[in-house]
Amino acid sequence: MIILLMLTNHSLKLPVKILKMKTVVSHNFNHQRALIRVDFNVPLDKQNFSVKDDTRIRGALKTIHKVLDDGGSVILMSHLGRPKGGPEDKYSLKHIVAVTSQLIGREVKFVTDCIGKDVEEVARNLQPGEVLLLENLRFHPEEEKGDEGFAKQLAGLGDIYVNDAFGTAHRAHASTTIVANFFPPDKKMFGFLMAAELENADKAILKPAKPFTAIIGGAKVSDKILIIEQLLDKADNIIIGGGMAYTFFKAMGGNIGNSLCEEDRLEHALQLLKKAEEKKVEILLPVDSVTADAFNNEANRGMCESMSITSGFMGLDIGPKAIEAFNKVILSSKTILWNGPMGVFEFSNFQEGTKAIALAVAEATSKGAYSLIGGGDSVSAINKFKLADKVSYVSTGGGAMLEYFEGKVLPGVAAIMNA
Repeated sequence: MIILLMLTNHSLKLPVKILKMKTVVSHNFNHQRALIRVDFNVPLDKQNFSVKDDTRIRGALKTIHKVLDDGGSVILMSHLGRPKGGPEDKYSLKHIVAVTSQLIGREVKFVTDCIGKDVEEVARNLQPGEVLLLENLRFHPEEEKGDEGFAKQLAGLGDIYVNDAFGTAHRAHASTTIVANFFPPDKKMFGFLMAAELENADKAILKPAKPFTAIIGGAKVSDKILIIEQLLDKADNIIIGGGMAYTFFKAMGGNIGNSLCEEDRLEHALQLLKKAEEKKVEILLPVDSVTADAFNNEANRGMCESMSITSGFMGLDIGPKAIEAFNKVILSSKTILWNGPMGVFEFSNFQEGTKAIALAVAEATSKGAYSLIGGGDSVSAINKFKLADKVSYVSTGGGAMLEYFEGKVLPGVAAIMNA
């Protein structure tokens, strides 16, 4: 199947160009080795290294089964964590072999490296229906450097290159971008997950049903400036929560106590508010906050207006008035993008704001709204509250989704689209 995908400069009104996106649907993998870049960077238990959340592995299953059902073999490559300078046992992909085998429904072979003669021999002898998992790509510094020699060795392991790792598509690494150079146009393509990520992102970016509400949270304004600026040309409402909200309150002359604040972003925060007013985009900040006298779950709590937080206290969640106001906007929306929590939802005493927003997004979806959960902590929240199946789409790529919404070209996408 060929899917038409509009690649746009998101700050423009019209598409720059339309290209064909080739996916695995249109290819027969019979007796071919598919080298698949997956994102198996899953969280592991620090004590026994068991997989705590297998969402990313599950995300790749449809692509893997397509290859196997065609009579092909699969070579999986991924990174895990951020090893420094070489192999580290805690970052070995050997820890996910059992779970991956269970989810795929057949034994997954494992090799203790991702390049070299021994790896090449195992890959060469792989039989139709077999699955091989390579060791952590980042055990070699050449991976993150985008080294051509390293990429060429990886490319030599397979007959077809499939990129199904949206979570790393914003990195010009050897396995995500450079490796594609060693395959002809008809031998490189996107997996089901990558295609779904791009299609769902474009559904929110290009022609969102109105009203379009973006919910932006997290700790720092600096992390979200670009996406907020892009959304000012698309959204009707932008809800801002989390630690980043207090930089806005400080910029407006409020007392924020010990709340998180980026002093060097105060002027920028005011500029964003001014631009929103000029573009007639409503920015909603949490009128009240749940506060604490320390950054821990057992801290003494309080409740106050977000512009008047008592000295010695910090805002760690949005309050009931903010929840009511935000919910009203969310429930009247037809398109919803959510990126970032409303507070420190990891602490049970400060999770109510994020939970309430998650429930509101789910309710709006049940009434016909399109909802995209844009990666990162938002995904953790939607999973924690068991609402992943109540929203339209949950993205697997936090950083990649963010950069795509910011209007940046993703190297991992361009490497295949521009063939």
